[in-house]
Order: sequence, then C-alpha cells, then structure tokens
Amino acid sequence: MPSASTELAFLPAAAARRLLGSRQVSAVELAEAHLARIEALDADLGCYLHVMGETARSQAEAADARIKAGSPAPLTGIPVALKDVLCTTDAPTTAGSRILAGFRSPYDATVVARLRDAGAVVLGKANTDEFAMGSSNENSAYKPVRNPWRRERVPGGSSGGPAAAVAGGLATLALGSDTGGSIRQPAGFCGVVGVKPTYGRVSRYGLIAFASSLDQIGPFARTVEDAAMLLTAIAGPDPDDATSVPVPVPDFAATLDGDLRGLRIGIAREYNVDGMEPGVEVAVAAAIRRLESLGAELVEVSLPHTEYALATYYITAPAEASANLARFYGVRYGSVVEAPTLLETYQRTRGEGFGPEVKRRIMLGTYALSSGYYDAYYVKAQKVRTLIKQDFDRAWESVDVIVAPTSPTVAFHLGARTTDPYQMYLADVFTIPANMAGIPGISIPCGFSDGLPVGLQLLGKPFDEATMLKVAHAYEQAEPWHTMHPEVSGHA
Repeated sequence: MPSASTELAFLPAAAARRLLGSRQVSAVELAEAHLARIEALDADLGCYLHVMGETARSQAEAADARIKAGSPAPLTGIPVALKDVLCTTDAPTTAGSRILAGFRSPYDATVVARLRDAGAVVLGKANTDEFAMGSSNENSAYKPVRNPWRRERVPGGSSGGPAAAVAGGLATLALGSDTGGSIRQPAGFCGVVGVKPTYGRVSRYGLIAFASSLDQIGPFARTVEDAAMLLTAIAGPDPDDATSVPVPVPDFAATLDGDLRGLRIGIAREYNVDGMEPGVEVAVAAAIRRLESLGAELVEVSLPHTEYALATYYITAPAEASANLARFYGVRYGSVVEAPTLLETYQRTRGEGFGPEVKRRIMLGTYALSSGYYDAYYVKAQKVRTLIKQDFDRAWESVDVIVAPTSPTVAFHLGARTTDPYQMYLADVFTIPANMAGIPGISIPCGFSDGLPVGLQLLGKPFDEATMLKVAHAYEQAEPWHTMHPEVSGHA
C-alpha cells in the first residue's frame, strides 16, 4: 500500500487544490511530502540542481494563511519545480553550466513572478541539459537525470529534470522551456503532460536564451487540466518582452468539455517515418482510433517541407545560440578563469566553462553566420522555415489540430547516443516543426512500449491552445494512462 505522503506526492494539482481549499490537507503537508521524496530519491534521479527547502516551507506556511483567510489564488499551495534556465532571486540560476556556477539573478523571470503571485510553492531549480542544448539531459554539467520509469534510461531533454520530477512525484507541476521539443519530448519519455505554447503566448523575460526566435516556456503536469491551469497562470503579454503578443488569455481549464464532435484532426502523411519503433507506432495508431471513436473526424493532410525541418533547425538554433552565448565570458556573469591577458581569460573561461555540446553548437552557429556563408546557410534556412509555416497554414484550412507521435522511440539508454550527435538530434524529428512554425503543441501519455511510456503529440493553430487542450483532455479522460506512475525506490 502506498503511504499517505506518497499519495500526496502523486496528487494531480486540481485534486490537491480541492483538498487544500476544503482544509483536508495543508500546504505545509503537501510541501513536506514532496521535500521528503526529493531527499529520499533525488540523489539517484538527479532531477534537481538546487532544492529550495526553506523557501518552500515559508511559501507553504503563507499559502495556508492565505487559504485560511479565504483569499487563495489559483495555484495557492501547489508545489512547483522550475527548470534552471529561469531566473530567480532566491536561488542560483546555472542553466546546467559550469560557466554560471553560483550565479544569482537580480530579478525573477516573469513566469516566476506570476507563479509567486498565483500562490505556488517553489520546490527548487530542476536539472537541464547545459543551456537547454540536448535531447537526453546527459549534457548537464553537474549530473545526468534518470528516467523514473527505468533508471538506466534517459528522461529526454533538455527539460529532463522537470519532466522526471513530475513523473516521479518530486513535484506536482513544473515549468520547462521548449526550443525544438524540450518540453514535449521529455514529457513523452516520462509519461506526463507537456505543453509548448504558441510563440509569444508566454513571456520569455528572465529565460536564459538558447535560440530567441524558437524558445518558449511551458508547463509539465500529470493531467491536461493541471497543465491548462498552469498555462493560464503564466500566459499573457509582458511589457518586458517585446515578443509577447497582446492576445486575451482564456481560462483554459474551463474549455475542457470533452466534446470532440465536429472537430477535424489532421493525420500528416509525412510523420510516418522510417525508424519508428513498432511499439510506438501501435500505441499512436490506437490513440488515433480512440480520438475518432470520441467523435472527431480524421482528415489526411500534407506538410511537404517537414523533411527539411531538422536541417533548418540545426542551422537556425545554433546560429542564434552563438549570438546569445557571446555574453558569457566570465566578466558580467558566473565564474571566470584568470589568465595573463584579457583574451586568454576569455578563452580559458569559455573553454573550461562550456561543455562539448554547447561548444559544438556555438561553432556550427558561428560558421553559419560567418561572412561568405550567411546567405548560403542562415538566410536559406529562414526561407525554408517560412515554407514550413506555410505548410501548417494550409493545413489549418481543413483541420483543427494535427496528431503525431511525440518521438519515434521510447526513452533510450543512458549513453546510447552521446557519441552520435545525429542520432541524438533525430529524437526531436516530430517536435521541431512546431517550433519552426511558432505553433502550440502538447504531448500526452498514450500507452506503453516495453514498459516505457509513449507520447502522443497534438499540434494546434496559433493561439488556439484551447482547442488543442480540449482534444488532449477528451482523449486523456477516455484512457487510464494519466493515472499510472512509476514505482520509484531510493536505489537503482
């Protein structure tokens, strides 16, 4: 029988909110249940880079007082993990990199400030691939993250820490960032819900940038309703982020009515790729049939430039990364390696502070932007990016959402792809197009293959997260997958 603290740790946020509101559970009890699991399990799982125990306890006490006073906010008392690319004043922000070891931001990211206003209890800063560059969370400069379902497997990346924390009962909700699939892919690997909002829906102010035209912050949760609650809390325009778009933010959870009649779901022929694992193919096909049985109409669509998305991304993202990471040279931020001259100081700081994958992407990006190659690579990539977006624009004329696998495989073994960057990059083949087009996407659990979770991805029209979430919720409620969680013990 699971213990009472274990049951609290795996409560969905909506259920926890009801128990908190009726005073059957206190925010302090909820926080302590999660902190106890972090203490017992995280030395093995590696989900957190910095645990904010005292902060969480203080916030939980304040949450209980707020509930007692009858003035709770939407997330009052709910334990949340933050990917360590989100700036916080009360804990280090390292982006998983040695070059930012010990760095403390003088301000909170906008999403962090909104979480605090909503009453959330922040448990800590979750592990990530260095500067969010990776698909397995093995590129963290501090430690890898292990998948709670099977410890010899990766959790996905780059938001592997937040995904594994929610999956393993080490957080109720979490925030990650998604540049090419870094929320959806680990959500799929860990059997939780992960949402990449429309570009511009959520402020990026205070997010340590990887690729500024692609990055987007979004929720991890156990259920679609929980993800909808969290998205409502963090979304909306921000005067500190010129790329945030002033569009209304609906109460996303209120739109989850379960009725799919009349909705058209697109099946893209280009998402049937070689190399997809049979178990993934079977689970996704069954999920599509279930959506049809719930009243949705299936419509075949074509996204002909999908085959160029991966190559386009790996020109665009490294090019933007090479510009964004130029600011990290040990003077204004983070650690510095002293040397006889200023140039040598920069060289040694960056040489020792950045890991291999970050260096690889900086070099690729610098090459793509260099004189004589800019037009041949970066400019051409932006033209192809426009074609990818136009493919989706045409598809939206005939469908409301598009369905696809989240990843062609289940979680692979730790170390299996670290020596083959190309194979590692292929893990994001289904998620990258949404970032290139700026559209929203969600991954939800749709079954298991070889005992490991399989993710189903839904893509939506720009700023129509509501329809995407509605379809995801209807499927989720018709299947048992969201009720399942790994049996995690304190040893491998």
